[in-house]
Formats: sequence, C-alpha cells, structure tokens
Amino acid sequence: MTKKSAEKKPETIKNVSFSDALGERYLAYALSTITSRSLPDVRDGLKPVHRRLLYAMLQLKLDPSSGFKKCARVVGDVIGKYHPHGDVAVYDTMVRLAQNFSVRYPLVDGQGNFGSVDGDNPAAMRYTEARLTDVAIELLKDITYDTVDFRETYDNQDMEPVVLPANFPNLLANGSEGIAVGMATSIPPHNVAELCEALLYLIKSPNATIPKLVSFVKAPDFPTGGVIVENEQSIIDSYTNGRGAFRVRAKWMKEDLGLGMYQIIITEIPFQVPKSRLIEKIAELFKEKKLAFLGNIRDESAETIRIVLEPKSRAVDPEMLMESLFKLTELESRFNMNLNVLTPEGAPKVMNLREVLQAFLDHRHDVLVRKSKYRLGKIDHRLEVLEGLLIAYLNIDEVIRIIREEDDPKAKMIKKWKLSDVQAEAILNMRLRNLRKLEEIEIKTEHAELSKEKEELQAILKKEDLRWEKISEEIKDLNRKFGHNTALGARRTQIVEPTPAKVISIEAFVEKEPITILCSKLGWIRAFKGHSIDMSSVKYKEGDRERFVIKAQTTDKLLILGTNGRFYTVGCEKIPGGKGHGDAVRLLIDLDQEYDICDMAVYKAGKKLLVASTKGKGFIVPHEELVASTKNGKRVLNVSGDVRAAAMASISEGDDMVAVIGNNRKLLIFPLEEMPEMKKGQGIILQKYKDGSLSDVKTFNKEEGLSWQLGERTRNEKDIALWIGARASAGRMPPAGFPKKNKFLQRDK
Repeated sequence: MTKKSAEKKPETIKNVSFSDALGERYLAYALSTITSRSLPDVRDGLKPVHRRLLYAMLQLKLDPSSGFKKCARVVGDVIGKYHPHGDVAVYDTMVRLAQNFSVRYPLVDGQGNFGSVDGDNPAAMRYTEARLTDVAIELLKDITYDTVDFRETYDNQDMEPVVLPANFPNLLANGSEGIAVGMATSIPPHNVAELCEALLYLIKSPNATIPKLVSFVKAPDFPTGGVIVENEQSIIDSYTNGRGAFRVRAKWMKEDLGLGMYQIIITEIPFQVPKSRLIEKIAELFKEKKLAFLGNIRDESAETIRIVLEPKSRAVDPEMLMESLFKLTELESRFNMNLNVLTPEGAPKVMNLREVLQAFLDHRHDVLVRKSKYRLGKIDHRLEVLEGLLIAYLNIDEVIRIIREEDDPKAKMIKKWKLSDVQAEAILNMRLRNLRKLEEIEIKTEHAELSKEKEELQAILKKEDLRWEKISEEIKDLNRKFGHNTALGARRTQIVEPTPAKVISIEAFVEKEPITILCSKLGWIRAFKGHSIDMSSVKYKEGDRERFVIKAQTTDKLLILGTNGRFYTVGCEKIPGGKGHGDAVRLLIDLDQEYDICDMAVYKAGKKLLVASTKGKGFIVPHEELVASTKNGKRVLNVSGDVRAAAMASISEGDDMVAVIGNNRKLLIFPLEEMPEMKKGQGIILQKYKDGSLSDVKTFNKEEGLSWQLGERTRNEKDIALWIGARASAGRMPPAGFPKKNKFLQRDK
C-alpha cells in the first residue's frame, strides 16, 4: 500500500441549523411535487403519469385500429419502464382517462368495467382491456419526427418524452385538477370546436382581447352536460384573471302526465357529482321533511340518466320545486377555476385564457419547425441516395464490371464518379431485381417529388406566415374531426343567463306544522306536535320544572334573549321532538355558562319588543333587528358588570302604556310613546331604584287595564291612575294581590 493511498482525507462535516436543512429539503420536495406530480404542462395539458401512460401504450402499438391489451400489461410497462410508483395510481389514471363522464375527450378506449357515474369502482386491471383513442393519437402525432425533446428514464435504461407534440388543445379541452404544495390547479373541460375557432382567430389577431376570445370559448363544456348559470361579464372576468367559479345546475324538464299532473325528469347532473350520493342526499332531506314540495323520488337511469321527481301535489310550481332542490342539494354545484399551469420553462403560473391559447400555438409552431427540419434532413439523405442510384443506372455495365473485377469496388466508384460514401453504399446494396428500366423511372419520379417537398419545407422554414398557415390548416382539420358536427364534439353543457332568484322562505323546505315549545328552568328544550297538549303529562328531570311554554309553527324562528343582552335565533324545525327531556338550549346557541336565558319569543315580521336591563334602562326594537345569523347571537342590549338583561315585552297593536315593576316591589306606569326605538344600546331609564333592580316589564292598552296572573286566574285592574307617573320615577307599591314574585301574567311568547 502506497503512502498516498494510506492517507485518507477526513470527511468534511458541515454544521447547518435544523431549520435551514428542513427548509432546503422541504423546498426540494415542494418543487418535485409541483413539477412532477400535480400541475399540468401548458403545452400538452398532461402530468408526467398521463404522458408516460400514453407513450407506453404507443410503444405497445395500442392505436385505435389495433386490438385491445390487458390493462395489467400496460400498467406493468408503465411502472417498469417509466413511472416507478404504485400500480394502483397508474391504473386509476388509466381508468379516469377512459371514463366518458370524467373526461370530456377520453384518451383511453376501455373495454370492460371502468366504473360508472354512480361512483362504482372499476374492475381489477387483470379483467379490463384498453387501447388509445383518436384524440390520444393526435396528442402523440409526429412524436417520432424529433418534434419534442426526450430524456432518460429513472433507471437510465430508456428514453421518455419531456412533452408530447400535442396536435390537440388538451389542457383546456379535457381540463386538469391537482393539489401541490402551497398551490393547486383546477381547469374545467371545454369544447374543442370552440377552442379551434379561438385559436384560428388568435393566429390572425395576436393581440385579441379576452372578451373577443370568450365570444368563441363561451364557457366550460362538461362531459356530464348540465347548465351553467352565469352572466357574460362574470365569465369574462374569470378568464381574464385565470381564476373564477361557474355555477352548474342539473338539466331538467317537466313531463306532463295528464289531468294536471306532472313529474320532473332530471337528464343531466353537475360534473363530478356521483349520482348515487346525489339521490341519497335528496332522499335524506325528503325523510327529514325539508322538501315540502317533493312527493317522491325514483332513479330510472340506465345508460342515460333519468331521475324522476314527483311533486307533492299538482298545485306545486315546478320552478319552485327545483329552486328548493338547487338550494339544498348537489343538483347545483360550483366549479372553481384556477388556470395554474407549468410554463414551458417549468415554472408554475396562473395564466389567463389568451396566454394559455398562445402557449399552445407557440408549442405547435416549435413542433412544426422541428418536424420540418427533421423531414428536410431525411429528404436530403434520400435525394443523395437517389442521385447515386441514377448514376448507377446510367453506367450500369461499368458498375457491374467494377464490382466483379475490383478488389475495392466502393473506393473505385467513389473516385470514378465522385460519389459520397452513402451513395456508394446504396449502389453496392442494390438488388439485381432493381436493375429493370421501370425502377429507374420510379426513382426519377420519387426524386422529383422529394425535390418539390424540399422546396416547400425550405419555404416554410424561411417564412413565418407560411408556418402559421400550416398550423391553421392543422387546426381546421382538427375541427373537422372533433367539431360540433360530430357526436363527440357537440356542445353538452348549456349556458344561460341567471334570472332573479325566487324568494323561497323556510316554508319551502320544512313542512309547516303546529308545535308547542317547552323550555325548562334548567334550560332543556323540546317541541311537541300541536297546540293542545296535556301539560300534566309532561315530565321533567328531577329538580327541574316548566318555565316557558310557546306556541309556534315548525317554519317559525325562535328568538332567545340571554341575560348577556344578546339575541339568539333558532329555527323551530331544529328543536328536538317531545320524546325524552329534549336537548340543552346551549347546544343550539353559544351562550356562556355565566349567563342564563332571560326570555323567548317567536319572530313575527313587523312586530316590536321592549327590552330592559336590571339597571332599569330599556328601549323598543323591531323583530327584524333581532335575528342572528350565527350561533354566537347578536348584541342588542348593552350590559356590563353586574347589570343583566332582565325582561322583554311583546308590543301588541293598541298598546299605549308601559308598566314596570322592580324587585323592591315598586310599580310604575307611563305612556309607551315616551320609549325610543333603537337597534341596540343601553336605552333610557324606565324606573329609578334606591335599593333594587328591574324585575319585569309589560305593555298594555290603558282602556283594557293592567292584568297579571295569579296561579290559574288572571286579574285585571282598570283603575290605574294611582300608579301612573313620570318615566324614570320610583313608582309605588302595587295593588293588593299582586304576585310576590313581582312578575306580570304569563305571556304567549
């Protein structure tokens, strides 16, 4: 062992902070995910797994004119040669590319069970077979003519294309979806005939505006059809920004049954909505009685979709029935568009419609130039060979002599006729049967044709206008193959302008029924059907008792005032039934444990409430200002410290007086007109207290007198002059027989 080999250099250890090392590795992972898995290339609209799958099928000669091969064979080739990942991922990709309800223009022609629009799984790959479609062939067209770059595969044993030649605007035609690290893409499918028209216009007018292009590419065209409900300006904005959303509805029609009866037939559903899940959701809402207009639902689908909806009665408006279904089910969905793609340089970018179309045209231009150069090289080589063969035919006897007599005939011929090595080799490889006169004529004809083609190619490479004319012809040919006049190319998704939505109240979703709401002292709430219930049969938990009894309808809203001064809104249809002890109110609203329920009332449009705090302050507020949109409620009465909301009173028509009583047992009556109407705040002083606070408040009609409840009896006092005083005064002791709890009669709230 030499001294040099014995002395090993010490390994270099570099100290790097954990955050820097993690950031560097995470960035590498993120970039790999973005470029190699999640985002499509703007040129061919494919991700690596799609590209490798199509190329592997081409290598297996699975063109549309050939027979099918087992999917397992294809998947094996893909993961063995090009895509070192799981077979499930590759097979799932193949299945999706074969589903005509998932892809607008399928790239794989499948034979066997490839799943269904119901969401059924496909058969195992050993049972199914596949081959390429005509659309896939367009994507792969001219790939052997050096039109795109190739790179080594993961094991350096083979070569794979970096991008496909893509004689088909696949990115927009079939769309793409993917989630990368910190970004995502969501591109809807479009009609290829409309894309071709836009491309042809963009060739003539490179500075075309987005609105002009949208006049050709009107909106997405989903494989499952449906109806896009968007106005033109909204669509233009989406394509201008590269981001937006499209509202998609199911397509339906009214089918008359005679005698005024009808049924709704749904023939197309929104894209990516499994039919079975959709029907289950409608059936679930129907059982919960949230679809008051719907009488029954049936699925009569075979190869085509046919979902039958029966109205509850012939009087139900079909438009109203469908509006309620659109609002509550996936018969209406939103497809979010995000044109986030990889540029030719490999960088992610959100492009607008013109940029995407221009990138496709630029790619086709590059493909045409490379194809022309490749073909020109092949023609030059063939012309060189033909010229050598023509020399041989003109001197055939001498050629035969040289071959028979010379030791090195190749060198002799090169020297004698100034041939190239290629020409000499072609002459030596010429068969005897080709020495006939007819062959000489064919060679001259071929030479003339190739010379003409060479001139055309040289002109194309020299003049850009000719190149764009050539590309235009290719796009027109594509339009003829897959245009509106073909079964595959006809537009499937209808586009309509949105109309003013019909106002649908809760009655449209919930069956209207009378209920009696009971809320106990400890805050347990439940609802009994009807307004005539036997209160003696109602049971409460041990230590609990009745507190609120409210008559309402299932379509009503219940307003709940907390002692924190906030109003909460609960849909009466959400209140649990009368079985058991009900649910805690705090499960329906977000009321802190330190606060309690002050009072309840049913929401009535146009009605008003008087609210008051323990401090003796209050004001009048309309019901419309009390409705809360969240469980957190809506602050109306401002309270702080030890002050709490104490009472509220429903103001009936004809009420003109306010009665206030404190827990110090002082009663005060004053005119209702002195009370202000506010949306929120502390209000004004109703009654002053030296030692005490407000206990209850009531509004009433002076002529009818002040009433209060004593057990099961109600007492009415019309001679109230003694207690009428100035607002904000102290008041005086109430009439004899007034409840010791300082509360007025029990009100229907």
